[in-house]
Amino acid sequence: MRSVAKELGMSTMALYRYVDDRAELERLVVDLVLETVDTEAPGPGGHWHDRIEVLVRRLRDAMAAHPEVVPLTVAHRHRSLVGLRWSESVLGVLAEAGFDGAQRVVALRGLLGYVIGAIQLEQLGPLSGEGTVAITELPPDAFPYMTETARDARKVSADGEFLGGLALLLRGLGA
Repeated sequence: MRSVAKELGMSTMALYRYVDDRAELERLVVDLVLETVDTEAPGPGGHWHDRIEVLVRRLRDAMAAHPEVVPLTVAHRHRSLVGLRWSESVLGVLAEAGFDGAQRVVALRGLLGYVIGAIQLEQLGPLSGEGTVAITELPPDAFPYMTETARDARKVSADGEFLGGLALLLRGLGA
C-alpha cells in the first residue's frame, strides 16, 4: 500500500479513503485489466471448441498486455465480476454443447486451470530462451527426456504451445 500511495503522490492513510484494504485494491486492478476482455460468447453457429477458443484467446491477450496482474487474477477470480462474466460465457457455451452438472464443473475448472497455468508459465517463467538452454545443458544420461524435449521446445512458438495445449484439453473434454 505504501508503494502505491507513493506512486500516486499521497500518504498511505489517504489511499484508504478510496479502498478498504489491499485485497480491494488488487481486485480493482484485476477488474481494470479484465474489463478489456470481450466476454460476449461468440454466436451459437460455430463448434463449441472454436467458441471456447475465442473466449480463451481474448482472456490471454488481456493478460499478456499486463503480465504482472496474472497472480492477482488467481487470488481474486471469485470476486472479480468481469472474470466471473467470462466464466459465465464459457459455461453458456458448455451448456449449449450439452455439458451439465459435474461434467460442466470439471470442464470449467479444467479450462480455468489450463488457461491460468499456461498464461503464468508463458508470462512469468517461459521455458524458451534461458530456461530451455539451462535444461539442454543437463546431463542427458540423467535427464534424457528433459534435454530432448527442451531442444524440441525451441522450435515451438508460444502460440503453438498455448493453442496446442488448449486443443488437447478441448478434445479431451469432448471425448
